[in-house]
Amino acid sequence: MIHLNAQPFSFEFELAHTALLIIDMQRDFIEPGGFGESLGNDVSLLSAIVPACQAVLAAWRGAGGMVVHTREQHRADLSDCPPAKRNRGQPTLRIGDVGPMGRILVAGEPGSQIIEALKPLPGELVIDKPGKGAFYATALQTALRLADISHLVVMGVTTEVCVQTTLREANDRGYDCLLLQDCTESYFPQFKAATLEMVRAQGAIVGWTADSPLLLQALQAGR
Repeated sequence: MIHLNAQPFSFEFELAHTALLIIDMQRDFIEPGGFGESLGNDVSLLSAIVPACQAVLAAWRGAGGMVVHTREQHRADLSDCPPAKRNRGQPTLRIGDVGPMGRILVAGEPGSQIIEALKPLPGELVIDKPGKGAFYATALQTALRLADISHLVVMGVTTEVCVQTTLREANDRGYDCLLLQDCTESYFPQFKAATLEMVRAQGAIVGWTADSPLLLQALQAGR
């Protein structure tokens, strides 16, 4: 059993029953020219977490833990993208439009791919999701059950949208979740701060939070 000094209290897990879940670290969200920037956002806020995410991923792989990546993307015909999602707001580019990295958030396009720094290895699970939550219309829960996973360590973007939605979905399905504070980010820093408070409020009502160095230390001590 590995013990980590998290908030609001210690997070305990067994590596064999815990997966590292990396949410939507895609070029469309992280790099200039993608969907995130088309919405008027400063993508440098998100790219700043990449080194911390790399360190966690390397350590987790080194420890032999299960790794799951997610990508938010849609079929080429957009049949799994509700018009309400595509048409909302006034972005310069909409889902399915052609941008500097191909069609925005469309499967197989360069922009929908996970950034090179966190590229999945052969054998690591990649979940393609049409919604914000990683459990909606995907095989994630089946895969976690088959692997006998009960705990999740979560990182990725954005904190208040896809990350928080996934945490709440996981919580409702009985998973204990740890969100790594320095490995998640929002285009709106105040939204990240509020999400962290909501997640760990009322005795970890949704989950636990901690900075990644504490996880790295716990993994090292657990060997």
